[in-house]
Amino acid sequence: MTRLTRPIRIGELSIGGTSPLVLIGGPCVIESEVLSLRIAARIKGIAEELHIPYIFKSSYDKANRSSIRSFRGPGLSKGLKILSRIKKELRLPVLSDVHTAEEVPYAAEVLDVLQIPAFLCRQTDLVLAVAKTGKPVNVKKGQFLAPWDMKNVIEKIESAGNRKILLTERGVSFGYNLLVNDFRSLQVMRSFGYPVIFDATHSTQLPGGLGDRTGGQREFVPALARAACAVGCDGLFLEVHENPNRALSDGSNMIFLKDLKGVLEQAKRIDTIVDRGRR
Repeated sequence: MTRLTRPIRIGELSIGGTSPLVLIGGPCVIESEVLSLRIAARIKGIAEELHIPYIFKSSYDKANRSSIRSFRGPGLSKGLKILSRIKKELRLPVLSDVHTAEEVPYAAEVLDVLQIPAFLCRQTDLVLAVAKTGKPVNVKKGQFLAPWDMKNVIEKIESAGNRKILLTERGVSFGYNLLVNDFRSLQVMRSFGYPVIFDATHSTQLPGGLGDRTGGQREFVPALARAACAVGCDGLFLEVHENPNRALSDGSNMIFLKDLKGVLEQAKRIDTIVDRGRR
């Protein structure tokens, strides 16, 4: 049994402590303003129906794509304008990735949570720049790290006086083009006292598995989400699209919007009967 995690306030919702399971979700990348608003509104409706607190996620820039030809998103300025509109019109907290220390001040003006991508979780200058904003920080655990290695990342953020920390598990590299999950990592990282999120969609990626782009096995997302809730986590991270097969990024591991409610219903039922150390 892991100890109670520190509750982190994000707008009107709370993650960790005795708070209910939280959803972080949305399309992998901002493809258009209209699509992003439509998906955000539909996910919000599902989350409200199930009484699940919700944070909208979509990237304004995907700086770590496999190929130079891959779609990266609208970029910092346009992307933040779209996220700001979603935040104001739908009254949702918003989360997106930051890739360089230089973009952090601009992102912090809009984002409620700044996310450090898995590949960059050990980049000290970036981690410190994000921490110094005082905003909540979601750190994706690198595919190359053991869960106990995240203690070093936590110490970097805490050194800047920031204790609004979320840790996200998204699988670990297993040979070439494959990720696997060691669910012990959820318990290990929760022992550090901060809320832990499980990324069920990126965990099904096949990195570089399609040559010039990443593959995925979205059919395993529901099972992994259920397993994470059974082990104990404070939230789920799910990338969602109306038609993942036509998505411009990470389509093969995103789930269909029409399937989201069923995934969340199962996860919530498990979450309510499992003592995650919060009650």
